[in-house]
Amino acid sequence: CEKRIENLQRSGRPNLLSDRDERFIKGIVKKNPFESAPKIATTLEIAKNISVSSDTVRRAIHRSGYNSRTPRKKPFVSDVNKQKRLIFAKQYESKDLAFWDKVIFSDESKFNIFGSDGRIRVWRKPNDELNPKNTIKTVKHGGGGVLVWGCMSSAGVGNLVIIDETMTKEVYLNLLKNNLLQSAEKMGIKEDFYFQQDNDPKHTAQIVKMWLIHKVPHLLETPPQSPDVNAIEHLWKYLEDRIRKHEIHSKTQLKEVIMKEWQLISSDVTKKLTHSMPKRLKEVIRLKGYPTKY
Repeated sequence: CEKRIENLQRSGRPNLLSDRDERFIKGIVKKNPFESAPKIATTLEIAKNISVSSDTVRRAIHRSGYNSRTPRKKPFVSDVNKQKRLIFAKQYESKDLAFWDKVIFSDESKFNIFGSDGRIRVWRKPNDELNPKNTIKTVKHGGGGVLVWGCMSSAGVGNLVIIDETMTKEVYLNLLKNNLLQSAEKMGIKEDFYFQQDNDPKHTAQIVKMWLIHKVPHLLETPPQSPDVNAIEHLWKYLEDRIRKHEIHSKTQLKEVIMKEWQLISSDVTKKLTHSMPKRLKEVIRLKGYPTKY
């Protein structure tokens, strides 16, 4: 019996892309993670005269270690504001939890009757979701709906105000006069608390500053473009999730649900968010001022 060593015929379809072609695709994705598979296939055909399907491109991208994911939405942060974020984080990172227990966090947020169902995908590697190339830059308060102002501390939530008029510095001042000190008393920290607000022009208007100087024990102004160092931001997300459990078909109904769910928020939730502040600031420092996972 004659014995031979032969190359057996491989099963399955041969790879349509060479190693060099796959490196070419990887380079496109690395440069622009938002490039779609069909567009990459078109680029291959134009640049290298190779005609392949979108599925073939996707398989090549997967072999390079990338997966298609929904991109995190993070605010664009300028270089100047990165430095301001770092300065703030270094100034307060060593504060203990007793300090943060005395902070009243405040902010405005907008809730819509119907959320957007549009989907955007990004090619990224595992644990690379916060790379600035892989995030969508957002601007607050887009779309229509109900605008609210609220505040919280580790002791629980303060007042929540539905804003039905244009938010001017005068409207904001009256809002503070009617709700801030009342909320501080409700939280049991009226005599000695820090009031946090962001750098919105309405918040920093002269008439607002003068009232705060005379009525508020301490001010804590967070740097611009820094929702991740305002603990109440995650409370809005928590409230949004609670609201979406209801069938809402009108603006009036949305207002009622918002107020009802706000009152049901426990101090366990606000304390957990407040006590995350040291970790948030350490992340700002670690990422050199870039937006963090918070």
